[in-house]
Amino acid sequence: MTADFDPSAPGFGADPWPAYAALRAQPGLPFWPGFDGHLAARMADVRAIALDRRMVRDPAAFCPPDEVRGLQVAGNFHDMPFHERYVQTSMLDTDGPDHDRLRRAVFPFFTKTRLESLRGFVTGWVDAALDRLIPQGRIDFVADLTAHLPGQVIGHLIGTEPALAPQMTEWSDHVVSYFDIDRTPAKKARAEEATRLFADLLEDLHAARRARPRDDLMSAMIEAEQAGLLTHDELIATIMQILHAGHGSTIDVMGSGLHALLTHPDQLALLRAHPDLMPLAVQEMFRFAAPLPFFHRYASEDLTICGQDWPRGSKFGLLYAAANRDPAAFAAPDRLDITRRPNVHLAFGAGPHVCLGNNLARLNMEILFTALLARAPGLALDGPVTWKSGLQAHGPTRLPLRLTA
Repeated sequence: MTADFDPSAPGFGADPWPAYAALRAQPGLPFWPGFDGHLAARMADVRAIALDRRMVRDPAAFCPPDEVRGLQVAGNFHDMPFHERYVQTSMLDTDGPDHDRLRRAVFPFFTKTRLESLRGFVTGWVDAALDRLIPQGRIDFVADLTAHLPGQVIGHLIGTEPALAPQMTEWSDHVVSYFDIDRTPAKKARAEEATRLFADLLEDLHAARRARPRDDLMSAMIEAEQAGLLTHDELIATIMQILHAGHGSTIDVMGSGLHALLTHPDQLALLRAHPDLMPLAVQEMFRFAAPLPFFHRYASEDLTICGQDWPRGSKFGLLYAAANRDPAAFAAPDRLDITRRPNVHLAFGAGPHVCLGNNLARLNMEILFTALLARAPGLALDGPVTWKSGLQAHGPTRLPLRLTA
């Protein structure tokens, strides 16, 4: 069956949920020509594929080099020396033992215990931002606040200077946007140049930390490099990916999460009355509107999954956002419920590629929303909201607010 699915349609970014529901209603895993693969939209199907280690991100796991190159050219990911060196070989697109090795090298920096050391920095940054913004009375939540927070926090974690965060996040935006289905020549040039510039910056930081180590991620990764746990290029690619994967998705879920609260006033009132519900509320915001709705996998061998036989090389699109609204998995899935338990969603993915930075994203969200609700009791929407288009990301691009201290 062919999927009747068009994420480029007007209005999809603001309200993709009817299109996702229609996909869930189709039998099997429908084929989508726009992706040249099959789509999984139901929770059971998405989980089965994501958890199966025979499903891989990198076609090199099952294709000879000439076929891999053909796929690279077909996707227009060729003739990009820096992008091919650092982005297309990152931990996100590596499988098996190499992926596990890279993940082990960086994982200690992303445990809940280790990230608690960032609480003071995040709280201080949020308080200073609200000190500046609340007296203005009206702000754009995205442009004035959330567009800056994740980049500052990740930059602090890596060890870069705060003044560099806006430039790094701009580079990251250029790289990430090239993964959507609209890969224009201009986007390709921006993604390649952004990768080159970001690599140059990280090389300079690497040299500085080799000379004078600090308590930051770059210094820790240099120790891992010197211990032979990863190569120099893998170090640069891994640190680059942490910003690529972490800043844009956190911005998006902060915006969609606040929008969900403001359009569910009963839940906003409940959270104000019971701020101890904040961790559950943040978990529900991720389920309600997953910021990274779509990832791909390939079958690395002939296999049977989701009730069908598939040949080696079959391509699958995992619609995490659709699975998170599956009525077979969640009661009243289209309603925000900040007391929802259990809440085993897929906003962070599942299996070997589950999001490394999920604890950091939740920390940022909990601190920001706790401070915002406490300091702006008159919080309300103040105009039309605009949304990102396409399938690669979901979140508002403009969220005008009225703040009353």
